[in-house]
Amino acid sequence: MVSRLEPMARYLAVVASFAALSFSAAPIAYSQTPPAVATYPRAAVDFTGIIAKTKTTPLDDTVAAIAPERLALEFPSAVHLVKLILRNQAHDWVDISFRYSPRLSSGFEWALPALAEAEYYTAEWAILDAEDRLIRGSFSFSFGELARTPSVVRAEQELALRLRNGEDETTRFVTPPRTEIILDQEPKAFDPPFTLRLDDEGRAVK
Repeated sequence: MVSRLEPMARYLAVVASFAALSFSAAPIAYSQTPPAVATYPRAAVDFTGIIAKTKTTPLDDTVAAIAPERLALEFPSAVHLVKLILRNQAHDWVDISFRYSPRLSSGFEWALPALAEAEYYTAEWAILDAEDRLIRGSFSFSFGELARTPSVVRAEQELALRLRNGEDETTRFVTPPRTEIILDQEPKAFDPPFTLRLDDEGRAVK
């Protein structure tokens, strides 16, 4: 009986942790691209050591000649990957078919669809480590003949917004997500970043 309940217990722990991505007030480790131009305050330092040792493909804040064909994450130890999304600078999501898996692993990889031209793309991830601590990070990349380093593009955009709004270097303007106006139709339903299917015995279905 205990073995049947373990997948459900793990699922409930993951769901609770996913909710904490938005609502938890507890300290969370963040990964941020180093500032290239701007001097505004940045997020918390990586206090777990996991983010600093995590390897990504593509590398963070890099420019490639062509669009990458895959995303990969290599962590220093086995973890539960509970979230992975890919978006461009306009916050348009790219469907990479990510689904949560209850298995522990130190390496994860996804094939990418053909990516449209954009100023840059950002992959955001979240994990549960061996002590069930929620840790999240991100990495950005760009590609193309005229592409520029993502951190430089972001810094220039944010600096222009601050100047336009009369702000100084001690404040930071956060670009809100784009608003979609829906008329005479029901809003589209989107799956969460992961979906876990269980059979009648409470075991995860692959």
